[in-house]
Amino acid sequence: MLLTLDDIAVQEQPLILYCQVEGIQPITITWRKNGVMIVDSENAFMLANGSLYVSRFQRVRGDGSSDEGEYDCMAQNHYGLVVSRKAKIQAATMSDFHIHPQNAVVEEGGVARFQCQIHGLPEPVILWHKNSMPVNTDNERYTLLPKGVLQITGLRAEDSGIFHCVATNIANVKFSREARLTVSGSHSTVYKDPMILVGPENLTLTVHQTAVLECIATGNPRPIVSWSRLDGRPIGVEGIQVLGTGNLMISDLTVQHSGIYVCAANKPGTRVRRTAQGSLVVQAPAEFVQHPQSISRPVGTTAIFTCVAQGEPPPQITWLRNGQILETSDHIKLKNNNSTLSIYGINQADEAIYQCLAENSAGSTQASARLTVLWADGLPSPPQAVRAETVSATTIQVSWEKPLQNTKEIIGYVLHIRKAADPVEMEYQEAVSKSTFQQLVTDLEPSTSYSFYIKAYTSRGASKASEVTVVSTLGEVPAMPSLFIKVINSTTVQAMWEPSIKLGQHEGFKLYYRKVHLSQYTGPVLLASNVTAYNITHLDASVVYEVKLLAYNQHGDGNSTVRFVSLRETVERTVLNPPCDCMKDEQNNKTSTTGIIIGIHIGVTCIIFCILFLMFGYRGRLLMCKNVQEQLSTPQIPRSQRSATGFVLNGATRRDRDDRDLNGKQLDMNELERLFPASPSQEQQEKGITVSPAGWEHTRLGELSLSLHCPLLSLPSRLTACQPPTTKLRSPHSLWMSSASLRSSQTPSQKTPMAAVLLLQLLTTVLPMKDKTAKTRSLL
Repeated sequence: MLLTLDDIAVQEQPLILYCQVEGIQPITITWRKNGVMIVDSENAFMLANGSLYVSRFQRVRGDGSSDEGEYDCMAQNHYGLVVSRKAKIQAATMSDFHIHPQNAVVEEGGVARFQCQIHGLPEPVILWHKNSMPVNTDNERYTLLPKGVLQITGLRAEDSGIFHCVATNIANVKFSREARLTVSGSHSTVYKDPMILVGPENLTLTVHQTAVLECIATGNPRPIVSWSRLDGRPIGVEGIQVLGTGNLMISDLTVQHSGIYVCAANKPGTRVRRTAQGSLVVQAPAEFVQHPQSISRPVGTTAIFTCVAQGEPPPQITWLRNGQILETSDHIKLKNNNSTLSIYGINQADEAIYQCLAENSAGSTQASARLTVLWADGLPSPPQAVRAETVSATTIQVSWEKPLQNTKEIIGYVLHIRKAADPVEMEYQEAVSKSTFQQLVTDLEPSTSYSFYIKAYTSRGASKASEVTVVSTLGEVPAMPSLFIKVINSTTVQAMWEPSIKLGQHEGFKLYYRKVHLSQYTGPVLLASNVTAYNITHLDASVVYEVKLLAYNQHGDGNSTVRFVSLRETVERTVLNPPCDCMKDEQNNKTSTTGIIIGIHIGVTCIIFCILFLMFGYRGRLLMCKNVQEQLSTPQIPRSQRSATGFVLNGATRRDRDDRDLNGKQLDMNELERLFPASPSQEQQEKGITVSPAGWEHTRLGELSLSLHCPLLSLPSRLTACQPPTTKLRSPHSLWMSSASLRSSQTPSQKTPMAAVLLLQLLTTVLPMKDKTAKTRSLL
């Protein structure tokens, strides 16, 4: 359907409004003004083509009525009725000038600006006259702007004169008052900062219109005017034009042109600038992105119409049903900001023409679609005796009886389910076979009301809905809480649990406990719903306890959680780990310290004893090396003579030795030679000297001792290295007491090891001085 757009009528002149309709005839057209049906009269009547003719349009009639208003037409056939968009009709008018040009005196080279302003419908066209003649618009120094602005730049003496403006529209022609322009003096060379005389105004326009943003600046030298957007986006070049010396004109506006524009007056060659800004709002009338489509649906099904519109500002969407405002109900719903119309469980009464009206401050538009309800003869009647019984907190059983009529073609039933408080679009269905007359509905919410109805389906469509039955589920008891037991001491335990939404609605908790060998519980201990722990005291540590916790509400007690706890281990740990006796521990610490010191002394004594043993063993080997050296340096005599005279020691015979000692020593040396036989040296083998075991028994013993003490030396060097000092052999006690003098008289290769001397000194420091001699003798 098409209708004349908003229009402006001339008073006392005829007006024709057109209404174009397409559809299946016969179509009846009627007109309304401000929602009221227009009755044919002498002044207004409908033409044969459906147009409305107003013979003499009047803004105000003698009876106070007016021909101004919003007009729409309605078209109806046997399928339904549609309404056109509204056309706003206003009378052409023109007010008086409310801004007149003013006299101005401007020096030569400056800028002059005149303005006059007047309101009218349609918008008056304003022209300027100078000295009663139209201003020459070919002169580039003269700029005419919309809204009645005249700019003259680079003033000269010949620009002086009398100016006025003329406003014209279809309603009238009006003249403003006159204003005189005087150009004084010659062009000044005095420097002047740039200054913006007039900046851009805030404008609100519609797409495809033209916007002119004024900016006029003065200064010496003449400033350069530039434009930019406050948001930093480029202004672009398409449809952009500069009028005069700095006015910005944007043709064929779009929504993207909306924004804040900044005019800047810059002094040439410097950064000195002045700015002014104004906003531009571009509106777009509503238009459809998606139109609603006509559909056909069987009885009992759902019909959905979609209508998506855009515009600036965003349009509001309204739905009509056969020309009347659509009212929502349980089975008619609007959602997505009214862009979607859903009709649930349609029937014959829902068959109509549905219209979508989109409207904003910039304009409106409409689109329509038809709903056809399919109805087949011989469909089953509604199912009978629908009953719903509550089984549990989450289950309801629904039963019914088959329809009374046309049951042969039934292929199944559909059970429609929804919460009673939910809208119809939240409904869901469950299909049931034709031989089943009951359905167990599960997974419902506790303490919630549900509505149910049944439809019988055939291959040609569905029956009407059965009667609706509403029933509520039972209340649900809380779920089992999570219970934890913590032993505090030998007579106290702590029961802890965690709050959880899985418990459901609960008023509190009940706590029970008992000895496991008893049948009677202690409790219940009633606890609030926000309590999460409880201490059980005065328990017997020798038995095991059972602790039970459950949540409850107005529907009853929930299942309980049971835990067992024993305090015996706590008692045993207390016995095994008695309390600390600090005084006793301190005495034990002192005793332990004394034992450690005694142990250190015993250890040091043992080390000293071992070192002394090694040291005197070393002294014995030195004495044996000395005997061998004396034997080798003494001229060889027959064995019989040696036996008679004895050993030679340091060049002299030792006849003062006791014969018994000499015989004992001889036996010991013979025993050593038997255990460790010696072979002749390499030098003796080269000279062919044969040494008999009997004649060299002492030498072999000397070689053995030297080999044990100096294994890396040959025989001559061993004898030299192992030569003992010339000190007389002393008793062990006297030897120990004179260790210092002994070491000072030895050569570097003959000195007693330094470690032995140091340890002997350490012994004298550790042991008491009065017992030193006795203890040393006992150690030796």
